[in-house]
Amino acid sequence: MARRRGAETYTARWRRSAHRARIALRRSGVDYFRGDGSDWIALAGLLIVIPVITATTLLNPVWCSPTALALPIVAGGLLLRPASLLSLYATAAAALIVESIALGPYADGPARVTPGTVLVVAACGFFGLVLAQFRARVGVPWRRGGTMLFDLRERIRVQSALPRLPEGWHREMALRPAGGQSFSGDFVVAARTHGGRTLEVVLTDVSGKGMDAGSRALLLSGAFGGLLGSLPPHGFLPAANAYLLRQDWDEGFATSIHLVLDLDSGDYELLSAGHPPALQLHAGSGRWEEMAAEGPLLGVYDGAQFDAVKGSLAPGDVLMLFTDGLVEASDRDIAEGIDRLTGEADRYVATGFEGAAWHLIEACAKDVNDDRALLLLSRRG
Repeated sequence: MARRRGAETYTARWRRSAHRARIALRRSGVDYFRGDGSDWIALAGLLIVIPVITATTLLNPVWCSPTALALPIVAGGLLLRPASLLSLYATAAAALIVESIALGPYADGPARVTPGTVLVVAACGFFGLVLAQFRARVGVPWRRGGTMLFDLRERIRVQSALPRLPEGWHREMALRPAGGQSFSGDFVVAARTHGGRTLEVVLTDVSGKGMDAGSRALLLSGAFGGLLGSLPPHGFLPAANAYLLRQDWDEGFATSIHLVLDLDSGDYELLSAGHPPALQLHAGSGRWEEMAAEGPLLGVYDGAQFDAVKGSLAPGDVLMLFTDGLVEASDRDIAEGIDRLTGEADRYVATGFEGAAWHLIEACAKDVNDDRALLLLSRRG
């Protein structure tokens, strides 16, 4: 009986110890990939890999060349912190020395440790250290950093989504960042206010382009989304201007156009802060009209005034809002770009502008190295 109790006690203790070790290992791994824990697991794994590679090289240097040591060094640059990376480099250097001694001088034949081998491994180590120092400065591990960038991109996309409109209205939004990147300095915030009877849309172009403007665009889109609908329409741009001034950015200006549309009557107001004019297609005459409101850039000076221009969308009419990247380029002025845009848009009158926004960007500014955005609103006939 006593021996059985001792065995049960020993088994129970062993199981508890194994459970604690498993929990600690799992927690360490989770904490590491969240950026909160030590990287000892990754370091230990890579330190084991180096002797394995060295032994394989000594046994069969033709199939496993000495440059294979670059593999754990590259992995270390992605996984380890700079302090741990130095330990890995020291182990790899020792492995190279062992291989060079065991395999003999490189002049005796192939599959030896040559000066080129040392240079390749050293170059991989240098770039890995630069990458690790950058990650340490940012404060996130490599996998978590990619997840954060993806999350930021999705937040901008969700915030730029247009709300559903009642029957009789059609809306489209297309945005193309500069250089094919995932981040853009152009963004849209929109909301239906006054019980859903009014549509408010703000199209903004932040100074800069692509990744350089993406972080500021994310910050502004969140702030503008909070202001939209919380203030009277004529108070939005002054409040946005004051917010931008408080940021005190080196490149702190932005252009913006604010549309306030009555979905029952089709009447609208446009307020602009240094933004290109909107374009309205009158279904009766088939002509495009520029709707240009007056106002300075956002973030330039305090107390700016923004004057509205009024219009109305009759059945069959179309309203286009866009950023300057769509109509302005180094080899043409904005007037020529607007003429080209309206000319291309005339092709979609018969189809009711279904799927036209993206195609218009492709036709008018496919290869322009600038952010481009286009918003289409049409009232069905």
